[in-house]
Amino acid sequence: MLSASAARMLPVRACQGSRVFCIGNRLPIQPQGQVSLRKDTLHSKCISTLTRSPGLALFQTRPLSTTKRILSKIPLATKSHENIYTIPNILTFSRLVAAPVVGYLLVHDYHAAALSLFAYAGITDLVDGWIARKWQLQTVVGTIIDPMADKLLMTIGVACLAVNGSLPVWLAVIILGRDVGLAISAIYYRWISLPEPKTMARYWDFSLPSAEVKPTEISKINTALQLVLVGSAIALPVVPETIITAWHLGEAMTGFQYLVAGTTLWSGLSYVFSNNAVKILTKEEIQKRIAQAGTKRKP
Repeated sequence: MLSASAARMLPVRACQGSRVFCIGNRLPIQPQGQVSLRKDTLHSKCISTLTRSPGLALFQTRPLSTTKRILSKIPLATKSHENIYTIPNILTFSRLVAAPVVGYLLVHDYHAAALSLFAYAGITDLVDGWIARKWQLQTVVGTIIDPMADKLLMTIGVACLAVNGSLPVWLAVIILGRDVGLAISAIYYRWISLPEPKTMARYWDFSLPSAEVKPTEISKINTALQLVLVGSAIALPVVPETIITAWHLGEAMTGFQYLVAGTTLWSGLSYVFSNNAVKILTKEEIQKRIAQAGTKRKP
């Protein structure tokens, strides 16, 4: 297929004595057998197709409107990945890295250093959400790794605090048991929602959205209470004994542990009976989210 502008500059070879038909115009062939098409010989709104036959060079014309209709039916390649390299996601990834470091510090009784790193994780947890909402940098992967970072920090912190005796074992079993159940559910929903072909490489490619997790209200409250519990348990050995005794912090800590146990059980059941906690994205929703993310990245 040749455009009109390209065809103007194209010399056509023909046999001696033949004629060229171009949109109703008939041009004689020069003696040397070559005709150069000029601007006035082609209509500007036509696309011409060159066919050859013995002694005849024929130009067949097709209106651009017909060509556009044909091209509009050709499926275009669409993106199936979103940009995951945003500031909120980077901050969230840093919390994922900080979680095992906090556990190491707790096991070796470096409570002051563990408390500092735990405070960093808490601050970035607030900051990354604010940045994502302020500059519209929300991503599907962010809805997955943000609670994952919180739960990883909570799981490692609770386990290490139970090992060194800062938390009772029965409370650690309740908290960790709920987290294990949610982790198994997340693995299951990620697999069943993954578009074909289902491969391990695509499964761990978090720039390929497939499902969205929406924490329940009680789950948000429980997460905040658990973070306060772990932070208090980390900070308690750092506080002077006189202050602990004067303020009855030991008794307050025991009552707070029972409160967290209740909210943990409640939040776990809320995921079981909630209808909108986990949403499997359709192909149209995936393409819409990726298109929106691409629009936000444009200046």
